Amino acid sequence: MSAPHRNDIAPASVSVALREEGVEVEYLDDRVTFYHGVPQVVEDTLTTSPGKETHVLVTDPSETEGVLLYVNDLKTHDDILEQTGVGRVILGEGEEEELFPGVTARRPGGQRTEIEADPEVAGGRVFAFVEDDWGEESYEFVADDGGAEEPTTDADRAGDDDAHADGAQ
Repeated sequence: MSAPHRNDIAPASVSVALREEGVEVEYLDDRVTFYHGVPQVVEDTLTTSPGKETHVLVTDPSETEGVLLYVNDLKTHDDILEQTGVGRVILGEGEEEELFPGVTARRPGGQRTEIEADPEVAGGRVFAFVEDDWGEESYEFVADDGGAEEPTTDADRAGDDDAHADGAQ
């Protein structure tokens, strides 16, 4: 049985909250999803393991809004994506597409996805979330500044000072 046909869908702006324990996204329909964990730093190309779901989030400079795009998602119906504001791009093996300025996805083969991003060109922070039924991984793309100052702790990378309120767990 073949997978259902899915279309590319343009993303809308969604609310984003960068927290010490992960990244929260509020969809247009007021539902919230939470990507757990402090993102691992990526300075070059991220290549996923075969068959993983890949979500790419680019924030605006304020880091309170962003656009979220699913790469090769075949599970979610078009109308659900349109209601939530999440976009989708479908790539065939060997295809490549610029998702946002400074952010490119490609399918090199073997059911893998490659993401490259330059946050300076993107104009905000760039995250990739890679998941399947057994777990999830979070990544943040940073510019390879050749030794320029970068956040020094996981908490600095994951969220802003407002997210570090006393009693937050």
